[in-house]
Amino acid sequence: MNTESNVSERYAEGAIEVQESLCCPVDYDAALLKILPKEIVDKDYGCGDPSRYVREGDTVLDLGSGGGKICYMAAQLVGEKGMVIGIDMTDEMLTLARKYQQEMADKLGGDRVQFYKGYIQDLALDLTAREAYLASNDSLDQKAVTLWEEEQKQFSPLIKDATVDIVVSNCVLNLVDEKHRTQMIAEIFRVLKPGGRVAISDIVSDEVVPQHLKEDTELWSGCISGAFQEQHFAQVFLDAGFANVTYDKWDEKPWQIVEGIEFRSVTVTANKPVTGKKDKGHTVIYRGPFAKLKNDQGLVFPRGIRIAVSIEEYSQLQDSPARQSFLFIAPEVAVQFEADLDNNRERAAAENKGLSHLSGDAGENKNSGCC
Repeated sequence: MNTESNVSERYAEGAIEVQESLCCPVDYDAALLKILPKEIVDKDYGCGDPSRYVREGDTVLDLGSGGGKICYMAAQLVGEKGMVIGIDMTDEMLTLARKYQQEMADKLGGDRVQFYKGYIQDLALDLTAREAYLASNDSLDQKAVTLWEEEQKQFSPLIKDATVDIVVSNCVLNLVDEKHRTQMIAEIFRVLKPGGRVAISDIVSDEVVPQHLKEDTELWSGCISGAFQEQHFAQVFLDAGFANVTYDKWDEKPWQIVEGIEFRSVTVTANKPVTGKKDKGHTVIYRGPFAKLKNDQGLVFPRGIRIAVSIEEYSQLQDSPARQSFLFIAPEVAVQFEADLDNNRERAAAENKGLSHLSGDAGENKNSGCC
């Protein structure tokens, strides 16, 4: 099975005629859908809403952007200082997305969405430039093409290193050939800025999908037999170096059941870690409810113990789903201590005298007094 051709053909059909079987019920923000053209809404094939993780000012990269629905939703959230990039390999889907680009720019008050032809497992390769190169050099051998690709990716990558605040995707990663998936996750890591985020909505299976189902082209292009096994989906992000990997959304009931295997929609979030080991006086206290918490970098937070963290670790915890389980103590003025932070992180209470202990729960009254 040629995975790319099979998937592209299926979704090319979906750009022309609505394919109901490709849809998984999703509750999108109606306010963001209001200004979208009906054709884009009708010809969207997703299983979640990663747009809800987008923030004002973000540079957003949507992998497998299709007709542009998530891109145009995200464009309303990033505001004038943000931008949205959609990547797709299917010409028909790109045509659909670009068909309404000017109309949406007028509604948004600026053209902050761009669509590019590319592979989500190779975000440096510019497929439009490659096609132009091949068209003007019809007698090339594969060695020459490979050399051109390597030079193009090195000197003018489609998506540059560390330029994206958040990578989103809606039911697309499962469509990529398994042999390219390690590279795909590594590419997501490459293009994100330090501290950058991912919000990936996709289909997972509760058991490993057997080979005979993987070879079914209808099931694969239908976002079923290419599904990640549920435990493996989080692990591929951990293996690539991501932190704070979280199943933020997990559907109560399966979308499909095939040969007893349950396929359901989930959304995984994660961060590209920020490096930094200098002690500038920042402290956190793990509140519980467990005896201790261990993060993806191996740092242990015993309940009720003051732990010294770098300013980068401090910020990353504040941005993580676990923030409600911590108290945050910041110095009035950041202090540069001589030593790097090591494994002995316990902070003496004397170093935090007079400082506020702020809850990670934004809804909590931080100014409440005793009794």
